[in-house]
Amino acid sequence: MAANMIKVKKRSLALLITYSILIIALIFRVGYYQIVKGEEYSIKAYERQTRSRIINPKRGTIYDRNGKGLAISASVETISVNPPDFMDKMKDTPEKIDQIAYDLAQMLDMTPESVKEKLTSNLSWAFIKRKVDKEVGLKVREYLVENSIDSIYVDEDSKRYFPNGNLASHVLGFTGDDEQGLNGIEKTFDEILSGKPGMVMSEFDAGGRQVKYSPETYVEPVDGYNIYLTIDETIQYFTEKALEKAMLDYNLKRGAAAIVMDPKTGEILAMASKPDYDPNDPFAKPDFLETGEWKGKSSNEDVDFLFQTVFRNKALMDTYEPGSTFKAVTAAAALEEGVVTPDTEFVCSTIHLAGHNINCWRPGGHGAETFRLGVYNSCNPVFVKTSMALGLDKFYKYVKSFGFMEKTGITLNGEPSDNEYQWHKDPKEIDMAVSSFGQRFTISPLQLITAYCAIANGGDLMKPILVKQISDSEGNIIEKTEPQVVRKVISKQTSDTLRDILQGVVSEGTGRNAYISGYRIAGKTGTSETVETDTEGRYIASFACFAPADDPVIALIVVLDHPQVYPHTGGTIAAPVAGKLVEEILDYLGIEREYTEKDKQLMLKEMYVPEVRKMKLSEAKAKLKAYELEFTVEGENQEDDAIVFEQTPKPNSSVPSGSTVILYTYDPDDEIKVIMPNVLNKEINEAAETLRKAGLNIKVEGIGQAHRQEFEPGVELNKGQVVTVWFELTETD
Repeated sequence: MAANMIKVKKRSLALLITYSILIIALIFRVGYYQIVKGEEYSIKAYERQTRSRIINPKRGTIYDRNGKGLAISASVETISVNPPDFMDKMKDTPEKIDQIAYDLAQMLDMTPESVKEKLTSNLSWAFIKRKVDKEVGLKVREYLVENSIDSIYVDEDSKRYFPNGNLASHVLGFTGDDEQGLNGIEKTFDEILSGKPGMVMSEFDAGGRQVKYSPETYVEPVDGYNIYLTIDETIQYFTEKALEKAMLDYNLKRGAAAIVMDPKTGEILAMASKPDYDPNDPFAKPDFLETGEWKGKSSNEDVDFLFQTVFRNKALMDTYEPGSTFKAVTAAAALEEGVVTPDTEFVCSTIHLAGHNINCWRPGGHGAETFRLGVYNSCNPVFVKTSMALGLDKFYKYVKSFGFMEKTGITLNGEPSDNEYQWHKDPKEIDMAVSSFGQRFTISPLQLITAYCAIANGGDLMKPILVKQISDSEGNIIEKTEPQVVRKVISKQTSDTLRDILQGVVSEGTGRNAYISGYRIAGKTGTSETVETDTEGRYIASFACFAPADDPVIALIVVLDHPQVYPHTGGTIAAPVAGKLVEEILDYLGIEREYTEKDKQLMLKEMYVPEVRKMKLSEAKAKLKAYELEFTVEGENQEDDAIVFEQTPKPNSSVPSGSTVILYTYDPDDEIKVIMPNVLNKEINEAAETLRKAGLNIKVEGIGQAHRQEFEPGVELNKGQVVTVWFELTETD
């Protein structure tokens, strides 16, 4: 008996110990999950029991330098549904599902079938339609309230909008469906612009149905920061308009690019590339494509094509042989090192080097000339001899110092990497010789205009700036960009000398087609050729300049890629585009013109024709004389008190002073007709006189000889009509 009792006690003790150990282990296990893993499992439990609807923040606005919105976020609404909860609430009235689908489809411009598919899907959450207008969202919200539908939601959202369409599209870039930046500033500064999303959190059961009477938790979104660019919307517009005209005038097969910079700060005032796109609909079929199948965003092939064409920022991403525009850099190095002065004498003749003959672009050469005239004439042998006087080490030292072997560091995606600029790895004398006049190496337009800024501003190579400042939604400045000098490349004395020489290139040399009366432009022309397998040769015409030459406020480069016209030189086609653009920009900036004696000789003073209809003939004559205009009278009654019924040109027409206005003292059914003469190849004064004798008035575009007239010879025109004639100098590099 005693033995049995001892056995029972031992078993009881063993069980007690076992249970105690299990209880202690359980306590430790529960404690581990409650204390050590408590927060983690609380979060998991909360996530299982709740659903959150993301509330997108308002993406930051991108402004131009003057505070004009270039990329803004408009307030919209997003319609979503919790399908399990919706179906649970509809289980007693399934017939209502079709009606709801139909009603929503009408409001959202969708098909009832597509709406019903989303309402009844197996997903725990589904978007019915995203980014609808506020008015549409309000209608849906009112409908849901009226019909007591609480498992369909209308939440705040935002939609990116580019109010100026294509303007600055390559700089701004575009966003995707989720407002993520996919190109340009939108991509580079995506994190800054995006902000932080908010959410609406609701409690749900294991079946995915919303728990009745559970409160919703609303977490406010944090809006993105705003970005102020250095771009000036007006200058950007002028630049794009100039390139669009060049695309049409010269039938540019590979597009065009241009950059306008402030040479003193490095701020980019405009950056344009053609062809371009509308960032509001970036994946649309480009206009220049022939009609055909276009899958757009759904086709990888089409998207790749877009990135190689309309999405490509040629001003930043393209590398090309700069041609003679690079001669300004060779000249800067030679003047700085003292191997030449403006008056150093040269002879333009064939140079024999390493088995190659290097000739001037001008047949027969230029003969004896000073270094200054060699720059004016863009004489290749002068620059070859200059580079040889510099030597390999010094020549390439300045190439590197001016920034041509490295990225500029601009805050925009797509700049070529350092190894994409094609320089000779172990250059020989022949390599330096052809490089001295801009051949057989590649650089980007941005690199070149940055170098021209250094020549213009006294010798400081500036880092290009595109973002002026970043601020929050309250206007507080978060970050501000200050001008940054990368290095000193030439002295102020060299800068002063070279500015004066480059001004002569435009007033007397190969850049004369960029000449604008009253504005002193300093610049250099350039033409390069790349032989390609699919064509006879791809020419790139360019012109780089700054103005006013004595105190530059802008630097500008224009690159025209593969023109389908002849001549296709930079001086013939790029220089006039750049000159006209400089004129528009300086006028906009309020830079006062300073007319030289040469300007006064070349200029035909522009006048606006005044309104003289319904005046007495004597009054009309007096008014026209006051406007420095001539007149002739048509009609039997030519007495002083005769009434002027009609006039040609019409009021507010722009004509040169001395033009003739036809005054009709009767009401003509048909105006008097004259024949358009041929003025091609004539100088301005000769062409003006020919038209005057024919009874017509002239509007002059450019300088040099007439190369195009508005109307073909022999065309019948109204007497006194204004005819535009385009002039240019054709012997250019």
